[in-house]
Amino acid sequence: MKRVIMAAVAAALSAGMAAADPAEGMWKTEVDDGSYAHIAMKPCGENICGTIARTFNSDGEYNSPNKGKVLVRNMKPSGDGSYSGRVWRPSNDKIYIGKMQVKGNSLTLKGCVAGGLICSSQKWTRVK
Repeated sequence: MKRVIMAAVAAALSAGMAAADPAEGMWKTEVDDGSYAHIAMKPCGENICGTIARTFNSDGEYNSPNKGKVLVRNMKPSGDGSYSGRVWRPSNDKIYIGKMQVKGNSLTLKGCVAGGLICSSQKWTRVK
């Protein structure tokens, strides 16, 4: 009887704990304008946001003025690793319509204009 009660308690606790979003974690961007970054993806309300955590150039890690700024903004999960929201591009200080797709340790981020018809994308890799 004691085992049955313990199993029921364990099942109730695990059911109450939400699974981590597949986009959560640290991601390495592609090189853009000679530098790249590590982006910390975390929940922001019911959505996902990504903040610039570390920055690198050809000389190694450096202290960019963009560290701490939000790059991926309010990405709403659509299911199957798809998201939609906004994305900020530091090199031109513009915010674009954002689309994101996560598959395992790969993340494709798109910044789009013209209602999402014209997009530029980057492939990011998960930092272990």
